[in-house]
Amino acid sequence: SRKRLKALRTVVAWRGRAEWDQVMVGLYCGDSRLQQEALDRVSAWKSRYGPKMPLAVDCTAELIRCKVLDSSGRLKSHELILSYGLALVRFVNLITERKQKTVSIPLRQLAREVDIPIWVVDLRHELTHGKLPPLSLCRKGCDVVLDWLRKTYWSRQLGNNLCEESEDEDEEQEGVEENAELDNDAWD
Repeated sequence: SRKRLKALRTVVAWRGRAEWDQVMVGLYCGDSRLQQEALDRVSAWKSRYGPKMPLAVDCTAELIRCKVLDSSGRLKSHELILSYGLALVRFVNLITERKQKTVSIPLRQLAREVDIPIWVVDLRHELTHGKLPPLSLCRKGCDVVLDWLRKTYWSRQLGNNLCEESEDEDEEQEGVEENAELDNDAWD
C-alpha cells in the first residue's frame, strides 16, 4: 500500500515543504533582499518545472519582481508602469483563461466568478487598450492582486496559516504535492 502511494506522488520542483514555506514567506515579507532570494528560488523551480509551474506561483513572482524593481529606484515611472502593467495583464489573462469556454465570456464576468475585483479587470483593459494609468494605480493593483493570490492560493497551500509549521513535514509535503495541481485547474 505504501509503495503504491509513493508511485502516485506528484513530482514538484521544490525540495520539500520547508523550501516551499521559505519561498512563500520570502515573497511576501516586504524585505527586497529576501524577496530577491525567493525570486531566485522560483526561477530555479521554473527551470526544473517548466510549463508545469503553478500559474499562481508564476504570477506572484512576476508581481513581486515589479515591487523589487520599484523599490530599487533603478526604473523610471514609465518603465515601472509598463512592468506592473505586463504583470497585471498576464495575471488577469492567465487566471480567467481557464474559465473561458468555447463561447467567449466577458472578463468582468469571469473575474466576478473567481472574486477578482472588477476594477482590476478595468485596469487590465486600460493597460491593454487605453491610455496608460498612473503608477499609483498600478501599484495598488499589484498589492490587491498579491493579496488575492495570498488568500486564494498560498494560504490554501499552507492550510490558511502562513507562519506555523507542523511537526510532521512528510505529511505536509504530501499536502503541498497534492495541492500543486491547484496551479492551473483549481480556479476552474
